[in-house]
Amino acid sequence: MMMQSTLPTSPRLLPLLPSLPLPPSSFNFTLSSSSSSSSSSSFTITTKTNTTHFHVRTTATHTQGNVAVVDVDNENEIGIVRQFIDIGYLSNVHGLQGEICVKPTTDFPLLRFSTPGTRWLRQNVLGEETIQEVELEQGRHHPAHNSWILKFKGIDTVDQAKMLTGSTLLVTDDERPELEEGEFYTHDLVGMKVLLKESGELVGTVIGVFNSGANDLLQVSLDSSFGILDKSGKSRSEEVEASGQLVLVPFVEAIVPDVDTKRREMHITPPKGLLELNLRYDERSKKERRQIEWKERRKFQKRLIAAKKKLGEIEQQHVFHGLRYGEKEQRSLLSDQIVGVNTKLLQEALQGLQQPTKRWNAAELVSASEAKLISSMQISSKSSLHGNGDNILQEKGLKLMSEGKMAIVLLLNEKENQGCICDPDVVENEATDTSLLPLQKLLSDDGNFIKDKDREAVPLILVSSAQQIESLRKLFTNNNHFAFDSEKIWFLEEEKLPVVSNLPEGQNKYKILMKSPWEILQTPVGSGGFISLFSRHSISDNLINLGVEYIEICCPSERIAGGNSLLLGLVDSRKADVGIQISPSIADPEKSFDMIFSMDFVKKLLKQSNKLQFDAIPKANSFVEKIDKDWVTVTSSIPNSYELSCSIYSSLNACSMDKVCVVRE
Repeated sequence: MMMQSTLPTSPRLLPLLPSLPLPPSSFNFTLSSSSSSSSSSSFTITTKTNTTHFHVRTTATHTQGNVAVVDVDNENEIGIVRQFIDIGYLSNVHGLQGEICVKPTTDFPLLRFSTPGTRWLRQNVLGEETIQEVELEQGRHHPAHNSWILKFKGIDTVDQAKMLTGSTLLVTDDERPELEEGEFYTHDLVGMKVLLKESGELVGTVIGVFNSGANDLLQVSLDSSFGILDKSGKSRSEEVEASGQLVLVPFVEAIVPDVDTKRREMHITPPKGLLELNLRYDERSKKERRQIEWKERRKFQKRLIAAKKKLGEIEQQHVFHGLRYGEKEQRSLLSDQIVGVNTKLLQEALQGLQQPTKRWNAAELVSASEAKLISSMQISSKSSLHGNGDNILQEKGLKLMSEGKMAIVLLLNEKENQGCICDPDVVENEATDTSLLPLQKLLSDDGNFIKDKDREAVPLILVSSAQQIESLRKLFTNNNHFAFDSEKIWFLEEEKLPVVSNLPEGQNKYKILMKSPWEILQTPVGSGGFISLFSRHSISDNLINLGVEYIEICCPSERIAGGNSLLLGLVDSRKADVGIQISPSIADPEKSFDMIFSMDFVKKLLKQSNKLQFDAIPKANSFVEKIDKDWVTVTSSIPNSYELSCSIYSSLNACSMDKVCVVRE
């Protein structure tokens, strides 16, 4: 089952702008005409359930509402409601001839931007949204900026073009291209009834469609008559209201075999437990739920105010500019990103750039072990690190793991990692199922990884990109959690920090760069970011309560799998705080590593996170910035920014050398 998308990151859906529910039966018409001039006659359209008004004249000048415009037939004075599709955002002026750049949000850019004809612009003027008709004369692709350059009729100067920046480019709903069989627009699916194929029982109504990375998901609002089980697996009691509860249904042919667009209904064959799995079951009354939602909004607003204050203290107020422009969803995205910025870590990173400390790496450790500054152990490259022999240290390590004394942290999306289990580009551009196959193979390998019989006692923390989290959860659910205890598994989104300008504006001042007016340009911190994640999610407290004494941090690859019993036995026998496995066969130990920390050392790191050393990696990045009243796209062929990165090796700055031990092949 195929679908189309208007977003570059989602190749299956083609969502439309939400349109106002304006059925003719909901209108009250009041006609007021002037005998002196028919062109000045007007009427008002008011929806019964909404206070939005549309004032329309019979001339070519229109005053429009949010997403619908009412045209009037001059002879019959009949109102016609138009609905629109968002196809792009006018970002900035190009050149001196009134041309303007548009950032596409459509799967049909060639059709939308190179074909002359009528288009529409939605603008926010004095707090009110207006829609006006424009005539596209020509357009051409600008591959360097991933945008199109357009020329509109009557827009011939820079000042005229500036008046259009920030607008949303639209086409009318009836201009949608015809889709092939099996393809659907989101707009056509929303509102459809969902029924069970076998019994014809009404499940609910589709209220939304979105992409999870692996496949598209239908968001279904349950009908009150549907007899779904409650969260305990028992039949729902009659007095408990189920209407309005939301479930997620994968939009794949195996589960949704029939879609009837004419009858506005679809039939599903959900596997047993699918609907209950995603059900947000809540026995509280609507009033209680509204109160909780209101409290959550208030809590978020307080967090937003606090985050803005912290960013203001480090002179990054320009990040807030986008809150005064764009649509509600765009402003909401920026608000979420502002709240999500780890300002404490950002300050420590920027301060660290001004106060460089010793930078540890694998080569430094080898030199230190050869100079006998740290404890080391030489092993044969053919030795097993997962203990089938009678090695005392291996047996000691295996015993500690079976007792739940060590937790494992797998960094699945290590920054700029090559040769490891996951690649960021694969995660974003290919089916997540495929990118996780190496991880699935590793976890299914009883010989190279932890023995199945010991896994239930071992806590597991997986750190990955945001795009991969949901797919990881599904992978573990579908494989019975690979014999791990589901209560002892954490899925954490990797730590990110904003990209900053490499031209400091004053002492210790680096400007945060914006990907768009409503999106902060960010990159993963790297392996050293796990300390911040432990602090933010209280992971160390949970592990201590479980009796964990050590954690293993590794970026799995063909050579490194995790569950290093030999290294654990060595660390425990030497009473060390840090143990590191070093192999000459690994091309870059900075990007593929295996370390074990004692929980005492982890607690120390949480208190002394300023000991971590950050690197400023020069990179060429495209970003936008507000100059006067315009948003301007800035590109460069040479490095124009710093990406902030922290290596796990920098944690050695907080550890005494007599508390470090190394296993060398």
